[in-house]
Order: sequence, then structure tokens, then C-alpha cells
Amino acid sequence: MHRLRTVGAALATITLLVGVTACGEEKKASTDETVVVEITQKDGTIEPSGDRVDVSAGQPIDLVVTSDGAGTLHVHSDPEQEFAYEAGTETFPIQIDRPGVVAVESHELDQIIVQLEVR
Repeated sequence: MHRLRTVGAALATITLLVGVTACGEEKKASTDETVVVEITQKDGTIEPSGDRVDVSAGQPIDLVVTSDGAGTLHVHSDPEQEFAYEAGTETFPIQIDRPGVVAVESHELDQIIVQLEVR
């Protein structure tokens, strides 16, 4: 009887350790990888146009802007962020820590570029 309890306790401990390890690895993998959002402005238009991108809270995000002219990205996060860019390619690293939907838009073109769905 004593041996049966010991085996049962050992199995319960192994199951708990495997579960904790798997959860920890999954969370780390999903938040460490940088999400790259390619934004192109050319001839007065900008793409993407309102696409949704799934990200995890705290996950690094690179907004990569390739443009034929100057402009500004406005990120409706808390606190709000604004990035001015010139012609060429520039990368703006951001991170959103609070779950929700965060719009990235161009005020000059009055257009939502992308919606970051933060989970």
C-alpha cells in the first residue's frame, strides 16, 4: 500500500512539472519573437489598410516604413506614440503591454494602417 502511494505521488509530481514547463516555454516563445509590420507609402497611398495583426502583450513589434515621402505614424496606445519618418526605409520598435486593439494610423492620409490586437 505504501509503495502505491509513493508511485502515485511521483506521477503527480512529474505531471505537474511537465505542465509548468510546457506553459512556461509556450509563453516565452510567443512573446520573445519580434512581430514585423511592413508599411509602404507610395504616391499618396499607404498599405496595409486596416489589417489586424495578433500580438501578445509585451511582445516586441517593429513598424517598418518604406516611403516615397515624409509622414507620421500615430499609435493609439496608452501612452500614445507618434513617429515622424522621411523618404526611405525606417524601423520604429514598439511594445504594447495592455491587451486590447491598438490602431496605427496616418493622420495625413486619414487612414488606419493596421490594428494591433494585443492578447
